[in-house]
Amino acid sequence: MQAAELIHFIRKLYDRENGSVPLHAPVFIGDEKKYLEACIDSTFVSTIGRYVVELEENTCLLTGARFAVATVNGTSALHAALLGLGVRSGEEVLTQPLSFVATTNAIRYCGADPVFLDVDEETLGLSPESLRNFLRMESVGRNGFCYNRRSGKKISACVPMHTFGHPCRIQEIVDICSEYSIPVVEDAAEALGSTRGGEYCGTFGRAGIFSFNGNKIVTCGGGGAIVTDDEQLALRLRFLTTTAKKDHPWLYEHSEVGYNYRMPNINAALGCAQLEKLETFLIDKRTVAEQYKEFFIEYEEQGYRFISEPEDCRSNYWLNAILVPDRKERDRILKKCNEAEVMVRPAWKLLNRLPMYEKCQCAPLAVADSLGERLVNLPSSVRI
Repeated sequence: MQAAELIHFIRKLYDRENGSVPLHAPVFIGDEKKYLEACIDSTFVSTIGRYVVELEENTCLLTGARFAVATVNGTSALHAALLGLGVRSGEEVLTQPLSFVATTNAIRYCGADPVFLDVDEETLGLSPESLRNFLRMESVGRNGFCYNRRSGKKISACVPMHTFGHPCRIQEIVDICSEYSIPVVEDAAEALGSTRGGEYCGTFGRAGIFSFNGNKIVTCGGGGAIVTDDEQLALRLRFLTTTAKKDHPWLYEHSEVGYNYRMPNINAALGCAQLEKLETFLIDKRTVAEQYKEFFIEYEEQGYRFISEPEDCRSNYWLNAILVPDRKERDRILKKCNEAEVMVRPAWKLLNRLPMYEKCQCAPLAVADSLGERLVNLPSSVRI
C-alpha cells in the first residue's frame, strides 16, 4: 500500500485538505462552558461540589456499577484501587506488557512488581490462556492465597487492560483468577462505553478504573474514576483518596497515610457535560471505524488488517489500529504519515522492555512481541 493513499483517505475522512490531523483531539459541543461558569460562580472549584457528585452518579448510571469514586486521573484511580484491595510492598500483580506505562507505574507505587503475561491478537488484551498456563505452572496455593513458585511472593491482584477500547476476554480472566483467589482490577482507562456481552467494561472485576484525560473519549481535562459493586471497598477508596481524613465537619484528623486523589469540582463540571454527549461520540467513532475497515479490506492480501471489535462486544474504538506485515513497513507508514502531518503512532514500547521493568518476570510473549512490531494507531477523533 502506498502511504499517499492512506494519507489521502484520512484527510478526506476528517475533511482536512491541509494542516495537521491529530491522533485524538477533544470535542466540546455540549454544556461544558455553562457548567464551568456555574462551577466558578459557586466558588466550589476544588474537591467538594455538586459536579463531583453528579459525575460519580452519572458514571454509575452509565455502567450499572453501584459505586463510583472520582479521582484526579486514571493512574491515581488504579493505584487507589490496588491499595484498597490490599496490594502491598513485596507482592506481585499479574498484567500485560502491551499497555500504557501508567498500568505498571500504579503497581510499583504500591511497592509491588508486575508479572507480564501475553495478550490475544484478537482483543489486544490479556490472554486467558497465558494467564491459566502461568498459574498452573508457576503458582502455588497457601493459606487461601496464591504465591509465585519462583519468587515466593504473594500474587495479590491481576490487572487486565481493555486496549484501545476493545474489551478483553474479561469474564474468562475473572473466572480463572477466582479459582486462585486473585482479585481483578480492570484497567478500563480507554474503554468508557465499551461492552462485552452487554455488560460494561470496568464492571466485571472487584473494581474497574476509567481515565478522563484530555485524549480520552470523554475528558475532564484530567481525571479518572473507580467503579465497584462492593460497598465496603467503595468506602475504603473514598477514604484513601481523601487523604485518609476522618469524617468530621471541622476537625482535620487522619488515621493513616492517605492520598490527595479526589477530582476537583471544576474538572467534574467539564466531565458531566462530556458524559451527556458520550452516545453521540460513540456513534461517530464507530462510523469512523467502519470506514477504516472498508478502506483496508482492499489491502488485506498485502498483509494489512484493521482491528475490529471482538465478537459479542461493542468497542468504543478509542484509537483505531491496523496491523501491517512487519516492523519495516510499520516504520515506513509512521514516517510518511507524520511527515505529511497526519498523526499516526506505533503501539507503546512493551512495558517489559522499559528499564525499570526489564527485570520483572515474563511468561512467553510471542503475541505481544508481534503486535509491538506491527501495530499502527490511526487518527480517531470524533468528527463533530
